[in-house]
Amino acid sequence: MLSAAALTALSSAPVLPTGSADAADYTTFPYTIEGEDMKGASCWTQNYGPAPSTWSGEGFFYLTNETASFTVTVPEDGMYDISIKAIQVLNEDGREQTVIVNSDEKMLKMAYSEDWVDFDFGLFRLNAGENTISFPSRYGYMAIDTVTVSVADKHDYAKATSVCCDPDATPETQALMSYLQSVYGSKVISGQQEIYGSGHKDNYEWENEYIEGLTGKLPAIRGLDFMNYNPLYGWDDGTTERAISWVKDKNGIITASWHINVPIDFASYELGEALDWKECTYKNYQAVNGTFNTANVLVEDSKERAYFELAMEDLAEQLLKLQDENVPIIFRPLHEAQGNDGRYGDGTAWFWWGDRGSEVYVQLWHLLYKTLTEKYGLHNIIWEFNAYELQDSKNWYPGDEYVDIVAYDKYNANNGPNLSAISGIFHALYSMTDGTKMVSMAENDTIPAMSNMTVEDAMWLYVCPWYDGGEDGGTPFLAGDNYQDKDNLIDFYQNEKTVTLSDLPADLYGSGNPQPTTVKPTSEPTTAAPTGDVEILWGDANVDKKIDLNDAVAILQFVALSAKYPLTEQGELNADVIDNGTSGVNGSDALAIQMVDAKLFSSSDLPMTKEEMNAKNK
Repeated sequence: MLSAAALTALSSAPVLPTGSADAADYTTFPYTIEGEDMKGASCWTQNYGPAPSTWSGEGFFYLTNETASFTVTVPEDGMYDISIKAIQVLNEDGREQTVIVNSDEKMLKMAYSEDWVDFDFGLFRLNAGENTISFPSRYGYMAIDTVTVSVADKHDYAKATSVCCDPDATPETQALMSYLQSVYGSKVISGQQEIYGSGHKDNYEWENEYIEGLTGKLPAIRGLDFMNYNPLYGWDDGTTERAISWVKDKNGIITASWHINVPIDFASYELGEALDWKECTYKNYQAVNGTFNTANVLVEDSKERAYFELAMEDLAEQLLKLQDENVPIIFRPLHEAQGNDGRYGDGTAWFWWGDRGSEVYVQLWHLLYKTLTEKYGLHNIIWEFNAYELQDSKNWYPGDEYVDIVAYDKYNANNGPNLSAISGIFHALYSMTDGTKMVSMAENDTIPAMSNMTVEDAMWLYVCPWYDGGEDGGTPFLAGDNYQDKDNLIDFYQNEKTVTLSDLPADLYGSGNPQPTTVKPTSEPTTAAPTGDVEILWGDANVDKKIDLNDAVAILQFVALSAKYPLTEQGELNADVIDNGTSGVNGSDALAIQMVDAKLFSSSDLPMTKEEMNAKNK
């Protein structure tokens, strides 16, 4: 007998074709079809606007009011890439183009071009048997010369760095970062957001109690929000204390967003003035007719800059409490910055921090990063950037040196639970950094089915359903039948590929993490020329004749508390690999060893100057 969970998984999976195909019927990949040879297509040699001078085959297909399609047959479920050689000459600002694979529809903006260009729609799941790929009439108006379907390459999860972007990250923060990378691609970490303010019916544990009662497990990651610590209506809702307790008492992981508010009528606002929360907003100025100009935050003597400085001060006060307790945090500030852009036609973003475009946003992120790390000395942060999969999303990316994790917020349960792994979006975010940053699902409605994440090669670092506001009049993302499939929730928490709270290693934040079996192999150590009578093994801070993450941790502990974590005289000599003999042992030395461990360069390159290390890092 099939269990209820198994039946649910089957019912939510893509419908498989009836019957079976003979091996001779399977399509050979990569498969390319001429545009004019698709079913329903006509053959063109002239299109609207500038016409191409050459093409393959007898001509091309010009997509107007017709729908063109073709089929491919595959032996088993898997991921495939669909690309076209096409021209779009009707809109110099770009034009939305649509492809449908079985029932999976994707729309992407194609740039203007008067000659053939390769346009990639990304990855799609093809089911065992026959699959239909079609280009419907959606006013895209493009010329299609050829369409190519190819087997997708597997994601190389090991490419993702285990090194914090902050070179002075605390030992506990680096240990957590290393653990995250050690499970990335093989397991998915469970998470759950709590409701901010006063909790669910005054119970901040409601979501966790619900999950434990249903599945027998607790999430490994607790999601928080620091929005109530602000210069306006600010009040202490105990978020900081719950974060510390989750890590110190439960050995869990915390993540947090920052719905920082601004006054709606900023023009009339006096700095330091207390406001009722109804006079404040985190929405864009268009939505509330506000007068806060985000671009002015970048102007040092502006009123907006002064307000943002106050907001950062309030935030830093709480994060410093975490750091004092050796509690690291996956911090996701200024999130969903591109929200609305390219989706509703008005070009706006729904939060104020993104309502003046990507260039302002990137500089705002840099300002926040530098203020927290340099002014307030906060080094317990794993920096998480919320991305989208749009053609221009790369413009919003703050840069590898300011980001540790790239995240996506999934809300697609429009007509009931949606168990899709949204693998096309995962691939787009993976490609944004060429796989060098881990990709997470920082918010979601339905948790994707583990079977879908596995088959579709979209192993999100973690998932984190948004809080459940059902009884309080909000959206029941966790307990509502329209958003969460209970059998899938049980299957997810009891799946061997899921990391729950009890699965986290006891030494998650200690020097023993990650376990030796999960640490990347290091380069072979190189013995440098002796200095005087002392032979130096560059990077071997703990003097064990090896160069690995344990050396980086030893350095970070020494820097943080030398009396408790001393290095031997030989260890200090070995550890001073950056600006040797002039700067002493510091966080830059630890970063260099971490980069060697991640194979970003070789131990034979040590010692080096900080400028040389930064150049290699770039």
